[in-house]
Amino acid sequence: MSRFLLSTCLAASFLLPVVAEAADRPKQLVIISFDGAHDNALWLKSREMAAKNGAHFTYFLSCTFLMNEAAKKAYQAPHQKRGKSNVGFAQSDAEIRDRLGNIWHAHLEGHDISSHACGHFDGREWSEADWSAEYAAFHATLKNAWNSVGLEEPAGWQDLVDHGINGFRAPYLSATAGADMIAAEKKAGFSYDASLVTKGPAMPVEEDGIIRFGLPLIPEGPSEKPIIGMDYNLFVRHSKGEEDTADSAEFENRAYSAFKEAFDKQYAGSRIPLQLGFHFVEMNGGAYWRALDRLVGDVCHRTDVACVSYSEAIPMIEARGKLERASGL
Repeated sequence: MSRFLLSTCLAASFLLPVVAEAADRPKQLVIISFDGAHDNALWLKSREMAAKNGAHFTYFLSCTFLMNEAAKKAYQAPHQKRGKSNVGFAQSDAEIRDRLGNIWHAHLEGHDISSHACGHFDGREWSEADWSAEYAAFHATLKNAWNSVGLEEPAGWQDLVDHGINGFRAPYLSATAGADMIAAEKKAGFSYDASLVTKGPAMPVEEDGIIRFGLPLIPEGPSEKPIIGMDYNLFVRHSKGEEDTADSAEFENRAYSAFKEAFDKQYAGSRIPLQLGFHFVEMNGGAYWRALDRLVGDVCHRTDVACVSYSEAIPMIEARGKLERASGL
């Protein structure tokens, strides 16, 4: 064997483990979710963003946005007055019709439709029965949503409502401590919960049959002080929760840098799924939605990245053998 050929073979043999290791690395999962899912213009905007970048999102729907006047008067959340909601109700039947179209088309496009309960109340002190009542109101509202506004529902809608709404996120991320909320989630047919907050990106854990995800704390700003990876928390930090359009570009860049830094750390490291949360409100002049659009455009096209819904992420995580059982959450 010539010296050149021997050198080439040796070099290739050293490279093989590196190539194999790269091929064996799991895809970096990016899980984007939206709470509320009400504004029809933002339904369209998010769906277009996803389609452009090959992404699937999770929409945590507040069901009061599908309640007409009669349903509004009948709705009563646990320990609340009848007809009350912290996030309001739909303003017209026409608005509900548009929203139903967006929900159904998002489902057909592969997005995850999940529950954010109804009236956006803090259920931190709720019992299992309280949660079950709120989940029942959500289910009943969706079951009758098309008929309530005089529309013929599409074939498959009832199956989606009964079997296709797999997840829940508690309003204000206020999950009940202990077993009550988990027990109610199981009875309601949910398979996952996304109400936790973790110190950084973390694998989900299974607790009594419910797979529990948490939005991570990520470094942000000049001091890289940790913050929940969610637009509302950035809004409060950047402008104390007051709309500030003059500094919108600065807020966008800060948010994008925080999102990208959190992504890069996992992409180059253990490839723990990165979860980021948003609302159907364009805070600070749309700064955080623009930052999201930039991130999705930057990373979702990569062959070793998958921008997926929670429901899609679960089997991918299970295939990695990384789903753990909770021990005293």
